[in-house]
Amino acid sequence: MPRGGGRLGLTRAPRPAPAPARRERGRGAERAGRDAEEAACLWLAEDGWEIFARRVRTARGEIDIAAEREGLVAIIEVKQRATHDDAAASISARQQARLMAAAELLLARHPARGSAGVRFDVLLVDAEGRVGRIEDAFRLM
Repeated sequence: MPRGGGRLGLTRAPRPAPAPARRERGRGAERAGRDAEEAACLWLAEDGWEIFARRVRTARGEIDIAAEREGLVAIIEVKQRATHDDAAASISARQQARLMAAAELLLARHPARGSAGVRFDVLLVDAEGRVGRIEDAFRLM
């Protein structure tokens, strides 16, 4: 097989660099997402939740936050949009499936957690930084 080639000896053309405006929008979105996650963590802590994992990447997907209170584990997806309604509408069935699969792996790493059960919550953060919650969201969607 030729050096650096794929199975058929073909190489991929280099991907063009994104335009500067697109890169900046991406950075802004990432900052907004991190800020929303930080607001969500503060909100959870004030509500008595212990956060035991943040921004967990697994082979099956990413978990924004995992928290526990009184033995109940909440796997939390944080959505930031202009309004809570827009944020709630942005959760796809595919994303739910990835989150559930990732949660299986996370919980396997933390077998002592979740003695009172596990649920999936969505924390919604609007443009003004207000946090709302959909408890047990996947059962309702």
